[in-house]
Amino acid sequence: MSSERYVIAGATLADGTGTDLLVESGRIADVGSGLSAAGATVIDANGLIALPGLVDLHTHLREPGYEQSETVLTGSQAAAAGGFTAVFAMANTSPVADTAGVVEQVLSLGQSAGYVTVRPIGAVTVGLAGERLAELGAMANSRAHVRVFSDDGQCVSDPLLMRRALEYVKAFDGVIAQHAQEPRLTVGAQMNEGALSGELGLTGWPAVAEESIIARDVLLAEHVGSRLHVCHVSTAGSVDVIRWAKSRGIAVTAEVTPHHLLLTEELVASYDSRYKVNPPLRRREDVEALRQGLADGTIDIVATDHAPHPVEAKDCEWDAAANGMVGLESALSVVHASVVQNGLLEWADVARVLSHTPAQIGRLTGHGGPLVAGAAAQFTLYDPSATREFGTGDLTGKGINSPYLAMTLPGRVVATFHNGYPTVLDGVVQAPDTVAERAAARAVSIRG
Repeated sequence: MSSERYVIAGATLADGTGTDLLVESGRIADVGSGLSAAGATVIDANGLIALPGLVDLHTHLREPGYEQSETVLTGSQAAAAGGFTAVFAMANTSPVADTAGVVEQVLSLGQSAGYVTVRPIGAVTVGLAGERLAELGAMANSRAHVRVFSDDGQCVSDPLLMRRALEYVKAFDGVIAQHAQEPRLTVGAQMNEGALSGELGLTGWPAVAEESIIARDVLLAEHVGSRLHVCHVSTAGSVDVIRWAKSRGIAVTAEVTPHHLLLTEELVASYDSRYKVNPPLRRREDVEALRQGLADGTIDIVATDHAPHPVEAKDCEWDAAANGMVGLESALSVVHASVVQNGLLEWADVARVLSHTPAQIGRLTGHGGPLVAGAAAQFTLYDPSATREFGTGDLTGKGINSPYLAMTLPGRVVATFHNGYPTVLDGVVQAPDTVAERAAARAVSIRG
C-alpha cells in the first residue's frame, strides 16, 4: 500500500497554474506536464482545483464520552469528505482533555482511523471549570505535542487566570484560543440581541459580550508578549477590536466560521433549532464586516466549529435545544458561496485561510504548504463548477444538524489525499478498513 502511485492529470493549482502531480510514497514526487509512472493510477483532474489539504483549527469530535454525537473515526470521515487532511479536536470531551493521558488517547484514535491528522487541543483549565490551570506543560510535552489550548464552550472569564495561561504557554510557543463570551452578559441568552430578539421574545445575546472579552484579552496578550487566538468571531465590533490590536503589533489571530459568513439572525424566526449556535447568528451588517475582515486579513482563518449533536438534542423546543451546527462537509462550498463567488477571495486566498494559516497557527508541520515536488501529499481536488442541493446524503459524520439542508451550494470535493493515499475518491469516502490499512502502511514506511 505504501508504494502506491497516482498521477493527478490536468489539475489547476490555487494560483491558476495547470499541472500534473505525481504522488508516490506519501509525497508529491513531481509536478509538471505530461507526467507518468509505471503502474500509477491516473486521476483525471481536468476542471478541478488542487488545493493544499484543508486544516480545521476548531472541530468537536466528541470522543471520549459523547460517542452518540460523534467519534474520532466518524468525525475524521466527515473531515475527509469536506477536503480536510487535518483537524484540531476541541477539549470539551468527557473526561475533558486536560491531561496528557486524554490528549494522547485522542491522538491515537486519530492515527488508527487514518483519514486525517488529528491534533488534540488541550483544556486551559481543569474540567473547563475556569478555576485553576490544567496540566499545560504535561500536555505540551506529551506524545500529542499540544500547542493549542482552549476551554471552548466556556470562556476563560477570570482575567488573572487568562494572564497566567498566556504566560505559561509562551515558554513553548503555545497559543490560547479563547471563546470570547462574558458569561454575566449572556445569562439565558437565546439569540443575537436586537430588534428581532425583542419581536420574538427571546433573551438577547449582546455583541458587547464578545467584544469586551476580546478587548481585554488582546491587552493581556500585549502585556505578556504571548500568542492569543480568538475563536468564532461574530460581530463587526470584534473585527474592529482585532484590527486595532493588529495595528499595535499584538500577536493575535482570529477565526470566522462558515456559518457566520453566510447566515443571518433572520433564520431564527423559523424557530428551527438547526440555526441555534454559540455565538449566535448575527445581523447582515455583521456578516458583511466578517467577510471584509477575512478579505483584508484582519481575520486570519476560517474554522468550522463542527459541533454534532444527536437528533434528540436538536429536535425540540428552541430554548431547550443544544447550540451547534455540523460544518466539516460543507465548509469549502460555503466559503465558495460567501466570499469567492462575490470576488472577495481568490482560490489562493482560500488556500491561505483554510490550509496554510491554520496549520501555522497550530504549529502543525507537513500540512498547509504549496503543492510542490517533495512536499507531503496532502491535498484536495475540488470541482468549482458543480452545484448541489445539500442534503443528509452529503453528511458523513453522525450529526445531521446542518443549517444548509435543502440549500443549493456551489462546488464539490471530488478527492482528498492524506499522506499520499486517497481518503475520498469520486466524491466517495473510502472504507474504514482500507484507509486504516493504508495509514498503518504509511506509518511503517515512515518508521522504516
